[in-house]
Amino acid sequence: MKTILIAGGTGFIGQTLEKHFTSKGYSVKILSRNPKRDNEILWDAKTMEGSWVTHLENLDVLINLTGKTINCRFTDANKKAIKESRIVATALLGQAIDTCNNPPKVWMNSSTTSIYKASFTKEMTEDSTAYGTDFEAEVATVWENAFYKTQNPETRKIVLRTSIVLGNEDGAFVPLKKLTQFGLGGKQGDGKQKVSWIHKTDFARAVDFLMQKESAKGAYNFCVPKPTDNATMMKDFRKALGVPIGIPSPKFILEIGALFMQTEPELILNSRNVVPKKLLEDGFKFQFPTIVSAVKNLID
Repeated sequence: MKTILIAGGTGFIGQTLEKHFTSKGYSVKILSRNPKRDNEILWDAKTMEGSWVTHLENLDVLINLTGKTINCRFTDANKKAIKESRIVATALLGQAIDTCNNPPKVWMNSSTTSIYKASFTKEMTEDSTAYGTDFEAEVATVWENAFYKTQNPETRKIVLRTSIVLGNEDGAFVPLKKLTQFGLGGKQGDGKQKVSWIHKTDFARAVDFLMQKESAKGAYNFCVPKPTDNATMMKDFRKALGVPIGIPSPKFILEIGALFMQTEPELILNSRNVVPKKLLEDGFKFQFPTIVSAVKNLID
C-alpha cells in the first residue's frame, strides 16, 4: 500500500485528493495545525517540532498545498501572510526531507498559473519565461524558489502550477453558480479576459498520473487544454444551468463588490491564457475539457 502525506490537506483541494487516493486503497495522512481525525498529524508549518518529520520516512508521495488563501484584500499584512505561509512551510519541508534516511520518493508542491504574464492572445506553456510582475506572480515566483532551494537529490520534485479548480464544495464554482442562478451570470468586466481552469476530478487524476510517471519532474500546468474567455465561460454556465439571462458586471461594479466581499477584482479581471503542454505531451487525457461538461457534472 502506498502512503501519501498531504500538507495543508484540510482544504477543498486537499480533501479532493484525499478522497481520490483513499478510494484507490492508498493510505492518506494529513499534516494539519488542528488535527481532528486519526489520519491527521499535528504540525505548525513553521518548525521541526513534533513527530510529523518521522512520517516523511519511507513516504511514497508528499504533496504540499500549505498557504493562506489568496482570496482576500491585498493589504500589506495579508500580502506578508500569503508569502510567508508558503515560503516558510515549503522551506521547512525541504529541510525535513534532507534529515530523512529514506526520504519521500516524490514531492509535489503547489504553485499557480498566475506566475505567467497576463495574456489575451499568446498561450503560456511551461516553456514560457514571460512571467508576470503583479502580486500573484510574485507569490508564485518566491514559492517556487523556496521549493527548489533545497536539492533533495533522492526525491523526484514536481511543481503543480494550478489554475482555477472547479468543485461543488468550494472555490470559484460556488459563487459563479449562485450568480448565474440569480440572473447575474453575465460577462465580468469586458469579458475578454482568458480563463484557465480545471475540474477537481481531473486535478486529482493529473496528480495521480504524474505520481505514476517516473520521468515526470519540474513544473506542470494544471488546466484544461483550451482556455476559454470570461464571456464564453459565463454563457456556458448559463447554458449548463438552464438560465437564459445573465446581467453583466462592469469593472466598477466588480470593484465595489470585491470591496464588500473582502477580495480583489484582479482575481477575476486578469487574463490567464495558460495551457498544459507537458501533461498533454506525457499522454494525460482530460475527462472534463469543457466548461459545459464540467458544470453539468458538478450540478448532477
